[in-house]
Amino acid sequence: MHDNAKKGEQEMAVTMQQIADLAGVSRGTVDRALNDRGRIRPEVAEKIKMIAKELGYQPNIAAKALSSGNQILRIGVILQYADTPTIQTVLEGAKDAKQEVERFGGRVMIDQIKGGDVRQVLDIMRGYKEAGMKGIVLMPSNDEMLKNTIDRYVDDGIEIITINSDLEDTKRRCFVGQDNYAGGCVAGGLMGEIIPDGGKVMIISGSADNTATVKRTKGFMAELSYHYPSIKIIEPRFAYDNWVAGKLLEEQLEITPDLKGIYMPAQGESGVCKILKKYELEKKIKVIVHDYEGENKKNLKEGVIDFVLRQDAYAQGYESVMEIFHSLCGNPERKEEFCYEDIVIKTRCNL
Repeated sequence: MHDNAKKGEQEMAVTMQQIADLAGVSRGTVDRALNDRGRIRPEVAEKIKMIAKELGYQPNIAAKALSSGNQILRIGVILQYADTPTIQTVLEGAKDAKQEVERFGGRVMIDQIKGGDVRQVLDIMRGYKEAGMKGIVLMPSNDEMLKNTIDRYVDDGIEIITINSDLEDTKRRCFVGQDNYAGGCVAGGLMGEIIPDGGKVMIISGSADNTATVKRTKGFMAELSYHYPSIKIIEPRFAYDNWVAGKLLEEQLEITPDLKGIYMPAQGESGVCKILKKYELEKKIKVIVHDYEGENKKNLKEGVIDFVLRQDAYAQGYESVMEIFHSLCGNPERKEEFCYEDIVIKTRCNL
């Protein structure tokens, strides 16, 4: 074979994931750097571009072909709890991916649901199917009808990726997000270390139908039970907003005035911090939460929150849409079922 032909085949073989591995970043970061979009440090972007040039990287030709052909790939995105700060950051990533996909001639529709509403999710999915969507990015709830619908749609040729929370026992292609059980274990280990003498710990969780919060709670409880048996875990309570979370804490303080710690797998953090400040307990009760968005960063800086376990919410929105797009173009870059992000521990010292 001619040398130039071999070189061309090698160039086509280079993927964004290979560049990401060499640069020590995520595939989404590579994608943003090569397309000159924001949310990336200049020195990192320069390093990525240099590696891409050295490897002879070429963009997905199949994707480029869409812009000049008649084929239109349609992708739908469904975000539950869209009114929360974390999912608003997921939305930012999805919107940036939408711009990228539509630059190549594809179409992306994004639907936001306030709170969790599986019936609304199913209605939107039906509309997507009727509109000829070839791929769906979905933040699911733990619901049997939804699981059956996912399996049926996949059998009908619609590619589905779950984000933030997962339904492992379905035919969805992969999950993009944090290892939520491991995240709960990390939170449990941190709580055990900062209240070494033991005591009572309260869990204020989000929806009981959200698999992400359920797994985080299970991981937290398992870690404490096994490694820190002197800590007593109070039965988890569920809050869907800041006001409810604050009221739950007030009620618990009347019953448990010697409360030592609070773990919040999702939602309601601002309401809890407000109550802790109200009763001047912010230095007495240890607080561990997930997600860096909203007022969590401010409360972490002020010492009301002790630890934040950060996830890359932007990447969940961006990378999931781009992965479905690349896959539908015949060039999937991910092979693994679970595309886990790093669990980043934030304190007031590394804001």
